[in-house]
Amino acid sequence: MQVDFAAKELSVKLVYYGPALSGKTSNLRAIHWLGTSNACGELMTLETQNDRTLFFDMLPISIDARSGLKIRLKLFTVPGQVMHDATRRLVLQAADGVAFIADSQRSEAGANRESFLNLKKNLEDNGIDPERIPIIIQFNKRDLEDIRTDDELAALAKQSRETIYKAIATRGYGVMQTLTGLIRETWAKLEEEHQLEDKFDISPSRLMNEIESQLKHDVRRAER
Repeated sequence: MQVDFAAKELSVKLVYYGPALSGKTSNLRAIHWLGTSNACGELMTLETQNDRTLFFDMLPISIDARSGLKIRLKLFTVPGQVMHDATRRLVLQAADGVAFIADSQRSEAGANRESFLNLKKNLEDNGIDPERIPIIIQFNKRDLEDIRTDDELAALAKQSRETIYKAIATRGYGVMQTLTGLIRETWAKLEEEHQLEDKFDISPSRLMNEIESQLKHDVRRAER
């Protein structure tokens, strides 16, 4: 987190992590598509010829709270391919919260596990405690065959400290719920560590109401 007290501006870095082709870029595309134009900035993405992220994607989101506080959310993705591990570690530097995008297909369980362990290692290499940074998990690709069932995910959620969301990112289902859930948990952690309510006169609940209002998307698009 970066704070400019003079300008009353706070910047928060959120990283979308996960195995190759799990839907990290699809999440940012859907957020950019569904979000309001006055909140979402330009989506910057760099892909290879086979539609895989080469370096990272970045989507800036700006929220103006009624208290006068300007919140700048910077959403990043990391490349999922193992060969780009150094880039993944670099993108994770100074992250305030992480959304782990998992592939719901049973055949990808091993890739999900390997990537999650890699996330924890790269957080530690960056001096970030994996047990303290907010991490949420999204099980994407719920429209495909042979996926982990809702009951299985519910059982997993009971055993995990991470909140679990379900999504079909290519259709826009669940992406905003994942984003606002990540923002909520990240802000709660920042409030605990930095007492932001006292410094900026805005409660976490009122802040989330304002964020959700300014990010309010056209639900009908995600129903098509």
